[in-house]
Amino acid sequence: MERPRDRDFDRSAYRWRPDVDYQAHPEQYRVGKGEQGVLICEPYKGELVPLWRFKTPEVARASRAAIYRMFLKYLKAGDFVGADMARKFLQMGFTRARRYTNYKGGRKYAPEDGRPLAKGTGDPQKAISADLFFESWKRAEANPAYARMKADWKAKFG
Repeated sequence: MERPRDRDFDRSAYRWRPDVDYQAHPEQYRVGKGEQGVLICEPYKGELVPLWRFKTPEVARASRAAIYRMFLKYLKAGDFVGADMARKFLQMGFTRARRYTNYKGGRKYAPEDGRPLAKGTGDPQKAISADLFFESWKRAEANPAYARMKADWKAKFG
């Protein structure tokens, strides 16, 4: 039986730190892969978590719109870290809603022994929520100002 990857997680090697204010010290932020750092980087986490919901398509529609507005606000302010974090929340809306589509309760593994749970047992309404977030996530990634800022950021900071 394969163990879930998070059980082998090495916290000391992780680039993002909960004790860093990434708005005051944006140079410490790294773009990373996918959603890395999304639930750590403050103050952005605190601003975006309350907006992030996907329980129903209606809730997801309002949530993705609010997060996308924050994405645009951060871009307008020249705050790449905030824009990237908002983009990550849109991506996470997609991935988490998909997980709840595929697995009842969103769990891929049994908590008691780590065995994989049956796929296809989740809520089909979450697929609509996932599609809504996917659309906004891809729109954010395709934004020319965001793409320029991301390329500049990666060249400067990695």
